[in-house]
Amino acid sequence: MPVISVPQAFNEEDLYIDLEPMFGHRLFLKCEGFNFAGSIKLKAATEMVESAERSGILTQDSILVESSSGNLGVALSVIAASKGYRFVCVTDSRCNLTTRQMMEALGSQVHVVSHEHATGGLLGARLEYVRSLCAADDRYVWLSQYTNPDNWKAHYFRTAPAIARIFPQLDVLFIGVGTTGTLMGCARWFRSWNRPVRIVAVDSVGSAIFGDPPGRRMIPGLGMSVRPPLLDEAYVDEAVRVEEADTIRACRNLAKRGFLFGGSTGTVVSGAMSWLARHETRSLTPVAIAPDLGERYLDTIYQTNWVQALYGDQVFVPNASPDHGAAARESSTANGRAL
Repeated sequence: MPVISVPQAFNEEDLYIDLEPMFGHRLFLKCEGFNFAGSIKLKAATEMVESAERSGILTQDSILVESSSGNLGVALSVIAASKGYRFVCVTDSRCNLTTRQMMEALGSQVHVVSHEHATGGLLGARLEYVRSLCAADDRYVWLSQYTNPDNWKAHYFRTAPAIARIFPQLDVLFIGVGTTGTLMGCARWFRSWNRPVRIVAVDSVGSAIFGDPPGRRMIPGLGMSVRPPLLDEAYVDEAVRVEEADTIRACRNLAKRGFLFGGSTGTVVSGAMSWLARHETRSLTPVAIAPDLGERYLDTIYQTNWVQALYGDQVFVPNASPDHGAAARESSTANGRAL
């Protein structure tokens, strides 16, 4: 039994769910939400904070500041509370109310941006506000999850080796994309592994990560309105785009079996199932990463009125499966490898 004295010292690394009985395709889902931050972002937050401390950038007089749609903000709130730092999270109106309340309960200050930047959307407005804080007061330390290599290094050193230890015959890895920290860390690690692993990035329709024009996205966690600076497509074999309606269907299908996951996980599962449905996979070992759990989405994805208002009643069609909407939105990168 582990005994810890700081919250970031605990993270359940080896919990997987076999989704074949639920969705009809073999897929092992790595659950990353069992820690005191409730998401995979605890790894990146820990790596970025500790690196900033080692370099002397972050001191006890510093004020941490970061732009986040939610999960990284909670993770940094946990660490800031543990280490005695002040933390300001700059988010936007898509951030779930429960997430904002969690950050405030942990002692963080939350600033919600409600207007869009002229060219950068809500993300651009968030970054503009962060830069204004840093320019006005040199105590602010911006970890910049979008450009910080410690973001992907956290998954290079921890997430990828943990998967390889449990699945030495891994063939395909499905990873949701936002800042692309998880994607880049795992893809880099598996590129030098002793067997080829196909890396499939799962994105949201309306995201501009892989060159599509930005569009409406109401579910936080995955996708970005600009190309992430950390992204190197040379490490990515394919990208799958998922409609938000299919994200909701996947989440609700999982919940019917007792597994309450967040929007990021619903997107990854939907994208993975759409890919598996179009490939011969009986001899393959596929794994997908579930970034978070579902409690923070009770007033959105799991709230019927919210879903109906944004996506209509079609979302609730019983026979609708998560692989329908994503099926036509798969693309291979220039570096795709044949199975």
